[in-house]
Amino acid sequence: MKRYDLRHLKNEFEPRMKELLTTHKAGEVAIFLFEIGDFTPIQRSADLVKESSYELLNSLKFNEVDWTIVVKR
Repeated sequence: MKRYDLRHLKNEFEPRMKELLTTHKAGEVAIFLFEIGDFTPIQRSADLVKESSYELLNSLKFNEVDWTIVVKR
């Protein structure tokens, strides 16, 4: 299991998230933390997970501005 903090990328986290997803082996779990702002990044992240052939295991609000998703290949 690996955890990635993408909050510093603000609304531009998707390219880095996609890059990180391509490095995972089958069965490996990844946790991504990013800022949500207006909630549109939540759907974009779920779409990216699906497009990358990963399974979205969990998606939850971490605090007032951050979101956490857990994915598995």
